[in-house]
Amino acid sequence: MTLRLAIFDCDGTLVDSQADICAAMDAAFEAAGFTPPDRNATRRVVGLSLPEAMRRLRPDATADDHAMLAQLYRDAFRERRMAGQVAEPLYDGIAGLIEELAGAGWLLGVATGKSDRGLAHCLDSHGLAGHFITLQTADRHPSKPHPSMIEACLAESGAAASETAMIGDTAFDMAMAVNAGVRAIGVDWGYHHPRELVEAGAEAVAGSIAELRLLLKGME
Repeated sequence: MTLRLAIFDCDGTLVDSQADICAAMDAAFEAAGFTPPDRNATRRVVGLSLPEAMRRLRPDATADDHAMLAQLYRDAFRERRMAGQVAEPLYDGIAGLIEELAGAGWLLGVATGKSDRGLAHCLDSHGLAGHFITLQTADRHPSKPHPSMIEACLAESGAAASETAMIGDTAFDMAMAVNAGVRAIGVDWGYHHPRELVEAGAEAVAGSIAELRLLLKGME
């Protein structure tokens, strides 16, 4: 039996977390005494590891500043979560797609810039954790587009790169897929423009859950 693996990004692909991310980013920058970035700038770095995201948002700052901002962001997000302020709603149709793929024998994974704790909380809150056999986060890997997260997914699942698809909403996801030698499938409901996904290596960009389902069906 052929093992087929679908690896999903989280923020901007499975869940719409931009409100929570922007709020935590604003809090981090304000705590550091910096002017917060505008929402579009924050959206542009979703998916990167926190130090890399901070470097792009404040290229004039020092490495110590970037590390400080990253920790302040973690603290702000954790405080919001503990206060019950983090929503991270699933995009419409995602839960059904995940359940359908799992039922059809697909192996499922996640490759995300979130922390282990953040990803676990997100998946648990939506009752989806049990469907994924491999979870890779920024806690244990270099930032996207380095292929490390996908390589770990392949190693843990036993799937071949030729039978694996990376599904994501950013150019970082698509470039990571190309670097790992797996199929790159973009979605247009996240944080980067479809044109950017294609330029980064996406073989197709789904405009709906139905289109994504058909693209994955084509791999069976």
